[in-house]
Amino acid sequence: MNERVLLVEDDRELRTTLREALAVEGYAVQTAASAADALAQWRHAEASPPFELVLLDLGLPDADGSTLLATLCRGRDTAVLVISARGAEGEKVALLDQGADDYLVKPFSIGELLARMRVALRHRGRAAQPAITRYAHAGLEVDLAAHSVQLDGQALHLTPTEFRLLARLVRSAGQVVTHAKLLADVWGAEYVQHTHYLRLYMGQLRAKLGDDAAAPRWLLTEPGVGYRLASPEA
Repeated sequence: MNERVLLVEDDRELRTTLREALAVEGYAVQTAASAADALAQWRHAEASPPFELVLLDLGLPDADGSTLLATLCRGRDTAVLVISARGAEGEKVALLDQGADDYLVKPFSIGELLARMRVALRHRGRAAQPAITRYAHAGLEVDLAAHSVQLDGQALHLTPTEFRLLARLVRSAGQVVTHAKLLADVWGAEYVQHTHYLRLYMGQLRAKLGDDAAAPRWLLTEPGVGYRLASPEA
């Protein structure tokens, strides 16, 4: 997945909760705690891959979040989803008319937020399906939300990079993920030519899992294309 999301939220606890929940789903999240910070990151992104979606709180410490809407909606194909404690119908209608894709009143569930984000992205022509966050196959169990990997009931220690690589494969379990996609999603877009990273870390993962590259149970190689994690158990 790895759509880029700018989360503009001044509440530290909520910001952390949302950032972690979105990361589990595979979104690449940058956060801003103020309008000024959000604008700085937005303008900096002009030289980077653009944000696909912005989650915009209104009650920011230095300005009302609604003052950012015109900038965020101008000239880029970015979805904007307002998240606010304000539930007045008039304000919701006004912001939707000004270009917001959706308006979600706090408190809301993570599940509803993720569903609204998928809808907003689909309206922008981007396929967005719920990510797989739990995986089980042949004794291997992965829970991305709990940051847990178990093999035959025993906890398996992975380095942060090994976990990110396995997590990326879990999110697309049963599907081929190309070398370039894995490198971009795990290490960053500037590393898409560094295929030796993949060989190194896939070798480490296989060693820890005891997976035989010649007869793999989990980590399958698609020669010249990428890797595929075996389909999860139904």
